[in-house]
Amino acid sequence: MKLVQTHIPGFPRIGAARELKFALERFWRGETSEAALQETASNLRARHWETQRQHGLDFVTVGDFALYDHVTNHIQLFGCEPARFGFNGSESPLARYFAMARGDGAHEGCGCAQNGAALEMTKWFDTNYHYLVPEFSESTSFELYSKRLLDEVSEARAAGHPVKAVLLGPLTFLWLGKERDAAPGFSRLDLLDRLLPHYSRLLMQLRAAGADWVQLDEPILGLDLPNAWRNAFEPAYWLLNQAGAQLIVATYFSTLEENVSLACRLPVAGLHVDAVRAASELASVADWLPAHKVLSIGVIDGRNIWRTDLDATLATLLPVLAKRSGPVWLSTSCSLLHVPYSLAAEPGLDDELRSWLACAEEKLAELALLKAALSADERVSGNVARGFAEARAALASRRASSRVHNAGVAARMAELASDASASRRGSPFAQRQHLQRERLQLPAFPTTTIGSFPQTSEIRLARAAFKRGELSAQDYRQAMRTEIAHAVRTQEELGLDVLVHGEAERNDMVEYFGEQLDGFAFTANGWVQSYGSRCVKPPIIYGDVQRPRAMTVGWTEYAQSLTAKPMKGMLTGPVTILQWSFVRDDQARGETAQQIAAAISDEVRDLENAGIAIIQIDEPALREGLPLRRSRWDAYLDWATKAFRISAAVAADATQIHTHMCYAEFNDILPAIAALDADVITIESSRSAMELLGGFASFRYPNEIGPGVYDIHSPRVPGSEEMVELLRKAAKVVPPAQLWVNPDCGLKTRAWPETAAALQNMVAAAQKLRTEVELS
Repeated sequence: MKLVQTHIPGFPRIGAARELKFALERFWRGETSEAALQETASNLRARHWETQRQHGLDFVTVGDFALYDHVTNHIQLFGCEPARFGFNGSESPLARYFAMARGDGAHEGCGCAQNGAALEMTKWFDTNYHYLVPEFSESTSFELYSKRLLDEVSEARAAGHPVKAVLLGPLTFLWLGKERDAAPGFSRLDLLDRLLPHYSRLLMQLRAAGADWVQLDEPILGLDLPNAWRNAFEPAYWLLNQAGAQLIVATYFSTLEENVSLACRLPVAGLHVDAVRAASELASVADWLPAHKVLSIGVIDGRNIWRTDLDATLATLLPVLAKRSGPVWLSTSCSLLHVPYSLAAEPGLDDELRSWLACAEEKLAELALLKAALSADERVSGNVARGFAEARAALASRRASSRVHNAGVAARMAELASDASASRRGSPFAQRQHLQRERLQLPAFPTTTIGSFPQTSEIRLARAAFKRGELSAQDYRQAMRTEIAHAVRTQEELGLDVLVHGEAERNDMVEYFGEQLDGFAFTANGWVQSYGSRCVKPPIIYGDVQRPRAMTVGWTEYAQSLTAKPMKGMLTGPVTILQWSFVRDDQARGETAQQIAAAISDEVRDLENAGIAIIQIDEPALREGLPLRRSRWDAYLDWATKAFRISAAVAADATQIHTHMCYAEFNDILPAIAALDADVITIESSRSAMELLGGFASFRYPNEIGPGVYDIHSPRVPGSEEMVELLRKAAKVVPPAQLWVNPDCGLKTRAWPETAAALQNMVAAAQKLRTEVELS
């Protein structure tokens, strides 16, 4: 048998018990020193490398760790921090790093004197991880600051590990950025020649430091690239190859399609491909890739938690191994950043469901099994046989389980498919708008928030005590009602026009609903990093979905009883619930989305029957679900927008349906956003200084819009005049009569003092606009 080696593109960095999250937050509060934070980081890296070696990986991956975000790491690595984060000699690199991530005032006690908003944040390809967007202009310069990475290589080498360092490839790094304050005609690609010498110098340093291999991540090879970018790859990598390091280019998340031959002929020592997302291309890659190059095959799904079908995977691998005379590595499809750490932290999962799952550690074990199965070593044959038998039994159990399929859900889906009115509002928007304005009687530039208010320590303690059985259901309900009453009272005092109940009772905007829907399961510690210290615990959709009972009506009714102002019912949309969950892989995602949509529509009907006049169905994940290849967009957008319409179509014309989207580019899917037919859409726009609205204006978006006027991901409180300026910009491109005033996103992660101060300024900004702008 051919000698097969194993590695992974990356490992979860947050820690098995979210150690990094808590260390970061202590540091940001000024409770611990930078040295203490760095010690935690060092301990985590050492533990993660040891875990990789214990599972038989031939290399540990170094450079995938980040205190906040790996793209931000590269901004500092190559010395291209935006000018507003430039230093005057007194700020530490770490202070500037967190200034880029969190903005002015976000890092008290760190010695940073910066004055500026944080970098824009957006989704990492089509995942739920957020990265900070680099900013480039013709004046951007680069300078190598490699000590942090080289120190990590030294740490791993000192522990006796063979090292594979990982970097973002230079073309992907530039592609992920944006032009800011740039001259007309400037392209980020213009900076490539300026950047490459620094990459070359770093590669020489990594080789000298003892890195056996360097993985250069170029996932943009899976995109529809302009020719100028495609043509830049070969000369760029010809130059990088001169540095003498053994380079392996990694692609993931998508098929390569027209870039297969380009990726295979790059002058590097190896190529990693995603054989989960691009299984159909594996044979052609094996044919195209020269025999002397390493073929790294990502056969274990790095983005979902289902156990691998080892028999099917082995059947896929054997013909490739028989065909290739050159070296082969086995790997996960992408970094394991996107899955929880381990099932070891989940004693509460029942045995049947547990047998179907694999988190990061279990995926390392699957790699070890596959490697052993391809080995001629008889000493491991018994373990391999047992491992394959367990995987086989788990797959058979899942296919046959009565928990997965529900005849009632299947019947309802058939009804929806045959009823065209099930995905269409009763009347066109203009008619609905007239009825809604008569009913709501709102002022110009109505003010509202996106839904959540601060999740205080009191809320979390009450929820934890209730889950432990230390607080009765009645006492818990009263504690949450007290928090709701406080949120309503505060909003009325601030002068907001449309109120929310604050979502005190909700642990997470997806988990809260999934806990009340059939077909969902939950982990206790299945945390996945979303950005910085922010972690989410995605639900697991393992079976058919339906709603046994109302989920939000009681809380919303109570909140509405406290005020005469309109109270929004707050729901999470079907596409976002789907995207932010680990989704079953035994049926089409669109089918699962429509099951969730039918459940949400039941909730809309009940809220409306309870007298709620405004219902918000959040879909922040609509854009991130787009396939990376444009040729597949139409099919996705067709079922995704239909799912939203199914959830909202039950609402009467006089009931105003809102939706919310954040931290993504929307201009290229505006027809689909219009097809949602929401009466009001609220979007993130403050970090981009209202840039997103240009597309809405050019498209002549027909419905009402609430562009966010301040960034909620930073504790910074913007002044009223700053918000006024943003609203003035908005009013120039969107008819003022269609504009709402709101923050970028929910306020769950903020504290009450900064929240109240920012909202007070926001209300004042809206009031000023009412005096400035004459509405037709």
